[in-house]
Amino acid sequence: MSRILLTDELRDDYQRAFATCVIREERAAEVEALTERLVAQRARYRVVGERLNLPWFVVAVLHYADVGCDFEVHPHNGDPLSERTQHLPDGRPLAGEPPFSWEDSASDALSLYRLDQWQDWSVAGTLFVLEGRDGWGYRLHHPEVPSPYLWNYSTHYHQGKYIGGDVWNEEAMAQRCGAAVLLRRLVECSWIAFTATHDSVAWPLLCYDETMVSPWVKTLQRFLNTLPGIFVKVDGRAGPRTSEAFLRLSGTLLPGDPRSGDPR
Repeated sequence: MSRILLTDELRDDYQRAFATCVIREERAAEVEALTERLVAQRARYRVVGERLNLPWFVVAVLHYADVGCDFEVHPHNGDPLSERTQHLPDGRPLAGEPPFSWEDSASDALSLYRLDQWQDWSVAGTLFVLEGRDGWGYRLHHPEVPSPYLWNYSTHYHQGKYIGGDVWNEEAMAQRCGAAVLLRRLVECSWIAFTATHDSVAWPLLCYDETMVSPWVKTLQRFLNTLPGIFVKVDGRAGPRTSEAFLRLSGTLLPGDPRSGDPR
């Protein structure tokens, strides 16, 4: 589907970015209104998703990202549904006669993008498809700027944008909310859930283990060091010191700590 492959490194990058995605405070109300708008139309998005075996929320965020949720235009390029598309991609949909229903046009557009051939709807798999839809220019040529197509309205994105095709403007700022930001809010509100094909982890994430290095323990240790009077080494090993610091925070030792009597 693209000239970039979804490697393990890229998966990790998407998962970290999604996990640390924070919606900007000044944009929170707008993001809330947008997600409510998508949820209100989820029945229409489900019709298209069921035709192509796609999650409804992928149909929804693409509809917003590409044409601002306008149900009166072709999702391909914003041309009116009263005729086949006149601009690239022109002459779509190939089947049927105008005027077209939005559902038929959206099904054609997503098939044209080959989204019906994609099966990985984990966090990483979904974000990979969405970024590919907009293009890889940011990742390939301006990796210091996360794609605003995904991350605008979050603290990940500040400024820098392609304008007019391949023209880069360091000062330009994207105007529309990023697709990943909408997905993040939908997850936070329990409206959607991703498949766990590639994102699954063993729970609980935090267990006493002096030998294994865990990225989740490193995250805990960094947080513990921000608390008053707590100083632990950030090494990813959930040993006695980390467990004791966790006790001060939560009132309980880490699961599996032999001092707690937990046989885990």
